[in-house]
Amino acid sequence: MIRINLLPHREEKRRLRRQQFYVVSAAMAVIGALVGFVVHSVYAGYIERQDGRNAFLKAEIKKLDTEIAEIKRLREQIDALLARKQVIESLQGRRAETVHLFNELATAMPDGVYLKTIKQTGDRVMLGGYAQSNARVSHLMRNLDGSPFLQNPGLVEVKAASVNSRRVSEFNLNIGIERAQPEEDKPVVAAGQDKVARK
Repeated sequence: MIRINLLPHREEKRRLRRQQFYVVSAAMAVIGALVGFVVHSVYAGYIERQDGRNAFLKAEIKKLDTEIAEIKRLREQIDALLARKQVIESLQGRRAETVHLFNELATAMPDGVYLKTIKQTGDRVMLGGYAQSNARVSHLMRNLDGSPFLQNPGLVEVKAASVNSRRVSEFNLNIGIERAQPEEDKPVVAAGQDKVARK
């Protein structure tokens, strides 16, 4: 006996294929959404962690900037204190310089020579005065040259002048001050070398 299928089997197959397509499309959409959500969550986590690291680094950089500013301020204070210390040490080392200068001038001054001006600039001293003759000026310069505290006397000018109706020689000369070396600048002599030098 021959069986004849009168049902619209082609329509049924189309409907089944359509349903499969919708199911697969929906599944793919859901899977795509899940994948997108996972990827978004992963990248959001990366970004959040990186933002946290960036915030931490910014906070640390701000702390370091504050510390650098503090170090710079302390260095400036240290430099200022060292400059003051050097000035004080320089003043302490030179406080007896004026006394030595006047003592050496009084010792070196021959009879018939009178000073009217003394001006010091650094380690140079300018003397101005009167002498009864040019020979007395030369005598003064020899005495100054022989002083252990004074050095390099140099005559700037000498000219004839009149003081209280007397003819005198008016002079100007420069001399240098021989400053003692600081203790740390003096050469160190070894003990053996010192004994050899004494022998």
